[in-house]
This record gives sequence, C-alpha cells and structure tokens, in this order.
Amino acid sequence: MSIEFKLTGDALWERMNRAVDKIQERLEKTAKTLEAAGIPYAIIGGNAVRAWVAQADEAAVRTTRDVDILLRREDFPAATRAMEAVGFVYRHVKSIDMFLDGPDAKARDAVYVLFAGEKVRQDDLVSSPELNETIILQSHNTLSLEALVRMKLNSFRRKDQMHLIDMLDVELIDETWPSRFPSELADRLQQLIDDPDG
Repeated sequence: MSIEFKLTGDALWERMNRAVDKIQERLEKTAKTLEAAGIPYAIIGGNAVRAWVAQADEAAVRTTRDVDILLRREDFPAATRAMEAVGFVYRHVKSIDMFLDGPDAKARDAVYVLFAGEKVRQDDLVSSPELNETIILQSHNTLSLEALVRMKLNSFRRKDQMHLIDMLDVELIDETWPSRFPSELADRLQQLIDDPDG
C-alpha cells in the first residue's frame, strides 16, 4: 500500500503543531478544572515525564498523545461533575475510565483516569501511588519523580521503557536508583541501565 503526502509546507507544520497544542490545552483545562473544584489530582504518564525531563534538558523532551491523571476513587464522582461541567464527556470503555474532550471526540482525544492506591491490572506488581507523592511542576500537581519511575517500572510497556531511558539519558535517574524499589521493579530498571537499546 502506497501512502501519498497530501499535506506539505506550512499546512503540514501547522497540523503537527496543532496536535501538540491540543494535548497541552486538554492538560491545562483538566488541571484548572480540578483545581477550581478543590479536587486533589496528579498529572502522570507522558506529560509528567515531559515535565521532569524538561527540568534537565528541554531538547530531550518527547511529545505524547495521552493526558493521564491520578485521582482518589472517592473523589471521582465530584471530578466527573466538574469535568462534565466544562464540556468533557465521561466514558467507561474496556475497564478504562476516561473523559472525552467533547461529545464527538475519539478515545485518543481523552483524559485517562487511574486511581490512587489501586492496581491498574490484577497482575501489576505494585499499586498506583497515593496523592501525597506529588509536587508542583509547571504550576500543576505532578507525580514525584520516584513515584513516576515506580509507575513506569510497574507498567513496563515499550513506551514506559522509552520514558525511563529518557530519564536515564538526562541523568534524572542513575545506577543508584534500583535500590529504591522492590526487587522485581529494581531488576527491570537494572535491565535498562545495563542494556538501554534492548
């Protein structure tokens, strides 16, 4: 199957930049909505990685298409009301809770919710962090570096591994870090330290 470039020049660059801007706008809207409603939250996932990596080297920042947040389960009804009041649409699909960015949005245009202190999958090694493991980065509540690394080691999908490698590359984390984690998570981090190209 051959694919033709239909967009070139300014139109192509504008579309690429707009895609990144939309994600940032969704993140900002989410954070400000939850803050205005007094609901504790943390930015997690790729956007948390971006914020941390930017502290060390802005040239190493990788784009992400996801907006992921951590909430306490008991705050979820209030969060749902607050998010729906500003135009988000709640959906529960394949055991995933999300807020679509409008009634016609696709799942990739969503804010994904994980719950503090709970396992995402039954076979996870550890539960998600609690909301006391956050700091303010870029003016919003963001998961602490150690908690973020623990989450990435727990999921350990290819994109999680790439995020961890980015953090190793900019020396946010180093060869002393495996000792901070349970043995199975420590082994995963050591694997990336020893052989980042896998």
